[in-house]
Amino acid sequence: MRPRQAAMLSIPELIRKKRDGRRLSDGDIKAFVEALTSGSIQDCQTGAMLMAIWQRGMDPRETATLTKEMMLSGEVMSWPEEWAGLMVDKHSTGGVGDKVSLVLAPALAACGCKVPMISGRGLAHTGGTLDKLESIPGFNIHHSAEQVRAILSSVGCCIVGQTERLVPADRILYATRDITGTVDSLPLITGSIISKKGAESLTALVLDVKFGRAALFKDLGGARELARLLVTAGNDLGMRTGAVLSRMDAVIGRAVGNSLEVIEALDLLKGDGPQDLMELVATLGGLLLAMTGMAADQSEGRRQISQAVIGGAALLKFQAMMEAQGVAKETARTLCSAHADYFNVLKKAEHQLDLTASRDGVLIDVDGLTLAEVVHKLGAGRCKAGQPVNHSVGAQLLLSLGQKITRGTPWLRVHYEQPAPSPDQIERLQSALVLGSDADWQKQSLVQEVMLPD
Repeated sequence: MRPRQAAMLSIPELIRKKRDGRRLSDGDIKAFVEALTSGSIQDCQTGAMLMAIWQRGMDPRETATLTKEMMLSGEVMSWPEEWAGLMVDKHSTGGVGDKVSLVLAPALAACGCKVPMISGRGLAHTGGTLDKLESIPGFNIHHSAEQVRAILSSVGCCIVGQTERLVPADRILYATRDITGTVDSLPLITGSIISKKGAESLTALVLDVKFGRAALFKDLGGARELARLLVTAGNDLGMRTGAVLSRMDAVIGRAVGNSLEVIEALDLLKGDGPQDLMELVATLGGLLLAMTGMAADQSEGRRQISQAVIGGAALLKFQAMMEAQGVAKETARTLCSAHADYFNVLKKAEHQLDLTASRDGVLIDVDGLTLAEVVHKLGAGRCKAGQPVNHSVGAQLLLSLGQKITRGTPWLRVHYEQPAPSPDQIERLQSALVLGSDADWQKQSLVQEVMLPD
């Protein structure tokens, strides 16, 4: 005699169950994800469930089941047999000025990898890779699985958004988390990141898990806990998964804002970008090449990635990727030319405002969170779901950490449209500048730890 199947709980019952701190069964989680993808759940119920998960958490089994069910909520991509062992990707938990993907994807392709990078838009104060790329006229982030395969065949890398058929449950939850104050839930972060990467059918995945004042997790311990969850979840789905724990206190590079970050990424691809950005690109890429066996170890992997950038091979891949994703050939060539006037192609903000130092000193720190929040409010981010971003809005650090500065020297250039920054916003930006003495300055590497797969 077959065992009697347990009665299916209603959505309100599932919400109450988690709200009261009880464990959701595999069937409960499957029912919740199916309700998301079928549209049979109300928006307010989705928000209530996310808040219950945020408050009560999930145990490892619940998190693993949520991740798997989200991955299976839509299409799982497949690749030609000859690409076996070559499929790689990277994900960052979000930072200020984080344009790593724009350099890393073409560098990996130049090293022989296939990179089907599925990226997201800005979340909370952090920028989104898709928003940055859409500042390039003609760049199309919407491609079917068949089109992605064609781009990978011809170029080796693409950076796209989620299709309607790929992890549809995450597309709903991702937007809802941003407007319900549940962005920093470890199980929800794990499910969101790993479900998308699992649906890419990857060989290897590297995660850039950030900690610091401008990261979702302020302390190293919290970031390490998240990294362990992500690495475990990724390996459970059959991907060799490693993580890099990196500092996120100031700004990666000098630029914050969509068009400005594209320019900085292009500068690095031409061999003239900021060294902290190059450090992250080489570390993440080197780890991926080592995990796939395409490099003997991480050090050799770093060397290969650095050579792809310095030698110009990554720039050629970026140009080819732009053209394959809809950018006109002449536009792509102009952006990638040696002495490009970027603002002949990219939109420039109508106004620029330089902020100056109020005293002499050494630039020992910049509060990246404050910069990001003000630039976000000025239009570089979206304050509600579906709101467009202004690609021209942003800010540029005019000096580097550790540099001496005298009173009246410009240190930050704000690119804005109307209305102008308010006095309060200018005061906040000025408060982000931290000056000290030579003795106060101590250079720190962005990369704190590397977590290898078991």
